[in-house]
Amino acid sequence: MGCLRLGLVVAGVVVAMGGVQAQGLGNSPYSRIGLGEFTPNTGGVRQMGMGGVGLAAPNATNVNELNPALLYYTGRTTFEAGFNGQYKTIKNARASNQSGSGNLGYLALSVPLSTRWGAAVGLKSLTAVDYETNGIQDVAGTPVPTRVFTQSKGEGGISEAYLGQGIRLAKGLTAGFTASYVFGVIDETSGSTVQINNRVDTLVNAVNRSHTRYSDFAFRTGVHYRRKVGKTLNMNVAGVYGFGHNLNGQKTITQEQENSSGGLISTPTTVSDERGSTYVPALAQVGVSFDNDKNWSLNLDASQQQWSKFNSFGSEGVPLNNTMRVGLGGEITPDPGSVDHYFQRVTYRAGLNVAQLPYQPGGKMLYDRAVSWGFAFPLPTATALEATTFSLGFTYGVRGNTDILNAATGSSNVQETYIRGQLGVTLNNRWFIKRRLQ
Repeated sequence: MGCLRLGLVVAGVVVAMGGVQAQGLGNSPYSRIGLGEFTPNTGGVRQMGMGGVGLAAPNATNVNELNPALLYYTGRTTFEAGFNGQYKTIKNARASNQSGSGNLGYLALSVPLSTRWGAAVGLKSLTAVDYETNGIQDVAGTPVPTRVFTQSKGEGGISEAYLGQGIRLAKGLTAGFTASYVFGVIDETSGSTVQINNRVDTLVNAVNRSHTRYSDFAFRTGVHYRRKVGKTLNMNVAGVYGFGHNLNGQKTITQEQENSSGGLISTPTTVSDERGSTYVPALAQVGVSFDNDKNWSLNLDASQQQWSKFNSFGSEGVPLNNTMRVGLGGEITPDPGSVDHYFQRVTYRAGLNVAQLPYQPGGKMLYDRAVSWGFAFPLPTATALEATTFSLGFTYGVRGNTDILNAATGSSNVQETYIRGQLGVTLNNRWFIKRRLQ
């Protein structure tokens, strides 16, 4: 029966792959650069409520995919799904707008294979592209007033399907390894229309389309060490390293002309169709955690990624810079065994983090600053064999700024103010039990 359940869940993960691709962000101008907005290895709904930390925080309820070495602590077969929602305000020095989005965030299944070995499979988003920018510019030096309308759009993203394993090497020491199949499609369009004053000619929009399909493999490894440092206090330290890798792709660029209604007025022409690769830089993470092995934990994580080494199809594109991220967060369950007071069994989480963005317009670093909070609500029907938990995670943050870059043109940086929410559903079950004859 347990094997049948495992097969059904894995089948569900495979069927859902298409739903996790092309994660919508709402309009995000920063996703125009590189492979889009990169999602660092910050875990699921549990970690979101703590500010995206938890590299060194073992947990037997949730899927510990953030650090594969933590999969050793999988106590029961665990299935987890996360659903995202986001609302943001985007503005520069002259204008602002609002947008929202919602999608499936991730799927994960972990299984204890033995007393020393745990494994997990899952699917999650790695990058997301979702932007649209429009502009109007006067053309100087023309005898008749002339303006150029421009539009740039992009959508899609990269996802990863992974298999992770964690094993106990010695007392308190575990190690893990994750192999991922990385795949996805990114579509980008840029168009321009010239309008001459007092002319009634049909407007023609010249459009360039780029369609890039990616697929390749990636690998990540992790270690974790746990030691008692007091009568009721434990210290955990951990490290995770995501290896830099080339992501192979096929890029097709076409050109076409459209009328003002979007209808084609010329046959699309293929400008180029080439195979190449995009280098995804290495990600190094370290974490430290303290807990009492009962109802609370406090965590500090830091990470660094070498975006200065990024290049795509032989071109570095917009110069990027190495980034740092630091997060601090924790969780507490007032009384996990309380019978009379349900909210004593609820887990409360909070955290904060600050991260550098890889872009430096005008030579100045941009930052993403955020605070997070969350809750885990266990269903009252939980038993020793199975349990269901509904978790909520929220993040409020601001990234970028509206500093003027060019006083003559009035161009400025872009600032995003966002609130993100995630609903997580976690199912725990003991599938493999040795039956005893009475």
